[in-house]
Amino acid sequence: MHLSDRAYSLVNRYLRRVGLGTNSGETRPWLGDLSQLSPDEKTKTPMHQALYQGRGVYKWRNYPDVYHRYLERFRGTKFRMLEIGVAEGGSLEVWRKYFGPEAIVFGIDINSACAKLDGVAGKVRIGSQDDAAFLHKVVAEMGGIDVVLDDGSHVADHQRASFNILFPLLNDHGVYLCEDTHTAYWRGWYAGGYKRKNNFLETVKGLVDDIHADFHNRRESMKDASRSIRGIHFYNSIVVIEKEVQPAPTHYQI
Repeated sequence: MHLSDRAYSLVNRYLRRVGLGTNSGETRPWLGDLSQLSPDEKTKTPMHQALYQGRGVYKWRNYPDVYHRYLERFRGTKFRMLEIGVAEGGSLEVWRKYFGPEAIVFGIDINSACAKLDGVAGKVRIGSQDDAAFLHKVVAEMGGIDVVLDDGSHVADHQRASFNILFPLLNDHGVYLCEDTHTAYWRGWYAGGYKRKNNFLETVKGLVDDIHADFHNRRESMKDASRSIRGIHFYNSIVVIEKEVQPAPTHYQI
């Protein structure tokens, strides 16, 4: 998660309102001290090694395990990854270290200042994550996508828009990850709220019903979800959706 001073101010204002925030000048309550991590944890997997040697990156502690579980198979291959949210470019460096020189890595950001990072560890394009024409143009330039990582605005409408546009474009056997899904519980800037309709977590919960469409008579919220989604995995603050063509369910007695 990359937070500008303004974004942190908004988050911290909310946290103070619910009794979890800090006063000016105090340490961010959810920002841990890396010195408290053991050397074993920092080097647990190649992803941990790439992440904890990076710069300008804010990630929740459980993310490296999740990344490694679903993305390890792409290491050393010429696959295509699109990251939403570039910020200071730290994540792009992590992906380059982890996946190797063959990976085609693109990042998008609405902040034009990120253009200076183009070509450093990946390609960078400037535009909004809810702009369908822009996203289609980027995917066409990439030649397709195998992995999407949404670390953008974390605003509910933007998360849904990116997913609705990009998941259909994702190659078979691809992976879609959306980070910082805890913002689905936060109102205000993030347009979330506990069980509030259309926050991103509630949207993905609807996909759980969709992949069981053969067993009920409800209309799928996403077309062909029951035939295109292999699995949906919920973790603290991150969701992983695997895309793979699915046959009609068949039950065998063995």
